Amino acid sequence: MRKANSGSRTPSGRRWLLSGAVAIAAAGAAGAAQFGGWGPAMNAERLPRSSSQLNTSANDGCPILDPGTNDLYMASNRPGGAGGLDIWIAHWNGAGWDTPVNAGVGVNTRADEFCPDPAPGRRLFFVRRLTRTNTDIYVTSRRATGGFTTAQALARSSSGINSAAEEWSPSFFTAGGTQFLYFSSTREGRQRVYYSVNFGPASLAPGGVNSSAADARPNVRQDGLEIVWDSTRFGTLGGPDIWTASRSSINDPWGTAVHLENGINSAAGESRASLSNDGHRLMFGTTRAGGEGSSDIWTATR
Repeated sequence: MRKANSGSRTPSGRRWLLSGAVAIAAAGAAGAAQFGGWGPAMNAERLPRSSSQLNTSANDGCPILDPGTNDLYMASNRPGGAGGLDIWIAHWNGAGWDTPVNAGVGVNTRADEFCPDPAPGRRLFFVRRLTRTNTDIYVTSRRATGGFTTAQALARSSSGINSAAEEWSPSFFTAGGTQFLYFSSTREGRQRVYYSVNFGPASLAPGGVNSSAADARPNVRQDGLEIVWDSTRFGTLGGPDIWTASRSSINDPWGTAVHLENGINSAAGESRASLSNDGHRLMFGTTRAGGEGSSDIWTATR
């Protein structure tokens, strides 16, 4: 792995219907949350009560917040892990994040584990590297007494979520009683953004999220109406950079991709952005200068 924001990187836009003829009544633009612009980006370690060990001289990235607790899940190859990249968890103390703790057995192995996605119901989706050119999405559950159950790979097939290629950055949400899992995959030669309905066949995400460049590591806001991802498409500052798109209903294709500004993107690489449960905080990894290591975790609010 080159950095904790995970491996390498990487799409169409006609109107579409959800797989399996699922028709879902979702909130329209009038009922959707309203947000202002993003404020300046900052090193997440600089929050008032964040641990000085949030970012280290190792590779720290793939940041995402637990939708229920605001705890920070991340990937890092810092000392103390099981080997390679591991999933680590930093408790939210109300004003910052405590020192990250290794997620332990059930999640981490001697292989690389990265791109965590804590989901409701105590579930945790993440990616495990099987070979140099193959990664799969796994799922585990947090025990009420602490720790995690042994992770299981999601089903693999040529049209499924996992394939013989690389799958990254699972992003799970529910809408109208239907389960959605977004992710990116190299099954067509470069990273492109896909989605699955109720863990069924995978389809390319329609609209502005995919381009002729590499589009990777998507994260969808919990209402399904906003997405962030990193891309090497035209307009980056040095790439990959973080882009966003929105839609008025989950039955619509994604709108035009918008490049995030105000110090979120830089001439370095930014990747694996994620949105908090309420949509007010953005987390992302960056290789920009001035951090603790070759990759650090930064944040912005709106």
